Amino acid sequence: MAKGNDSAAPERVLFVHAHPDDETLATGATIATLVDRGAQVTVLTCTRGELGEVIPVGLRHLMGSELGEYRVGELREALAALGVTDHRLLGEANARWEGREVRRYLDSGMRWGDSGAIPLDSTDGRSLSAAEVGEVAADIAAVILAVEPDVVVSYAADGGYGHPDHIRAHDATRTACEVLAVPFYVVGNGKSGGGDVVVAVEGDVLDRKRRALEAYGTQVTVTGDEYTLSSGGPRPIAAVESFTRFRSAEPALTDYGIVARIVTVTVAAALGLFAGALLTAAHQASVTIAGVPVPWGVIAALLIVVALLVGLRYVFESRVVALAAGVGVLIASGLLALQSGGSPIFVPGNVVSYLWIFGPVLLGTVVLTWPSSNRSAGVSGPTSRTR
Repeated sequence: MAKGNDSAAPERVLFVHAHPDDETLATGATIATLVDRGAQVTVLTCTRGELGEVIPVGLRHLMGSELGEYRVGELREALAALGVTDHRLLGEANARWEGREVRRYLDSGMRWGDSGAIPLDSTDGRSLSAAEVGEVAADIAAVILAVEPDVVVSYAADGGYGHPDHIRAHDATRTACEVLAVPFYVVGNGKSGGGDVVVAVEGDVLDRKRRALEAYGTQVTVTGDEYTLSSGGPRPIAAVESFTRFRSAEPALTDYGIVARIVTVTVAAALGLFAGALLTAAHQASVTIAGVPVPWGVIAALLIVVALLVGLRYVFESRVVALAAGVGVLIASGLLALQSGGSPIFVPGNVVSYLWIFGPVLLGTVVLTWPSSNRSAGVSGPTSRTR
C-alpha cells in the first residue's frame, strides 16, 4: 500500500467491509501483514450481517434478532486474531457524520440470480443498500477524517459478486475518497495474482487468517487449509490477496462544449509549434564520449515529442488533441528546414536531420493508432458466497 508523506510515521490503512467475516475472507492476510509491519489498521464494518445464513444446525436458533450481535462477537474474536485494535461499526458515534443521530445500518440480504447475487424482493428501509449513498459516504468520510489513512480499501464496483451491500460499500467509499482526495484501492479476485499491490503470505500470518476464519462459527467451516461457506464446497484459504488502485475515468474531450474543444485543440497545436521550433533549433547538438559522437539533441527531441503526444492523449483521452500537437511539431520543423539563399536555416542535410524530420511522423503514428485503454478499475472482488 502507498505510504504517506512522512516516511517516519506508521502507515495508516482503512478497510471498509459490508459484513462480519468479509474483512478476513477478502483481506485477512493483508491486515495481519500490515499489523506486523507496524501499520495503524482500522476496520470499518457497515452492517452486523443480520441476514447471514447459519451453517451449524446447533446455532440456527440465532437466526433472527440474535444473529447480528452474535456475529459482532465473532468479528471481535477474528480481529483479535488478526491483531486489529481499531474497529468501528458504521453509523455508531465513532463512525457517524457529526451532528447526526446514531443509526444502525441493517444487512440487506441477497438471493442468487442467473448472473450472480441480486437484491431480495423486499428490502428493509433501514438496510445499507436502501440508505442514501450520500449519507453512507458522509459516515465513511467521518472515519477517514478521524483516522487520516494513507489508503482506503474496499470492494470493486460490482461488489465482487453482486451483493447489494458490497456495491453500496464500494459506491459510498469511492465517493468519500474522491471528495477527500484519499487513494482508494479495490479488492482483486486473487486468482491471477495481478494488481497494483499483491500480498502473498505463509507461516504465522496464514495461521492467523485461519484462526480468524475459525472465529466465524456461524458462517464458515474450517478444515485444515480449507474453508467451506454455505454456498458451496471447500476452498483453499487464500494466501495471496491483490488490490488495484481505483481511478475514475476523466471526462473525454467529447464531454466538453464545442468552445472548450476548439480552445483545447488550438492550444495543443500552439504547444506543438513551440516545441517543434525549439527542438528543431537544438536537435543537432551532440557530445563526444570516448571518441564517439553522441547526437543527444535529436534523441532528447524525439523523446520529448513522444512524451508530449502520449501525455496529451492520456489527459484528454482524445487522438484529436494529440494530432493537433503533432501537426504543430511537423509544421514548425518543416518551416525551419526551408532553405534560405541556398543553405538550410536549421536543418542541414545529414543523418541526424533525417531522423528529426521523419522520426516524429513515425512516433506520432504509433501514439495515435495505439488502442485506447480503460482507465477505470474493473476488478472482481472476493469469493462468491451466500449471505
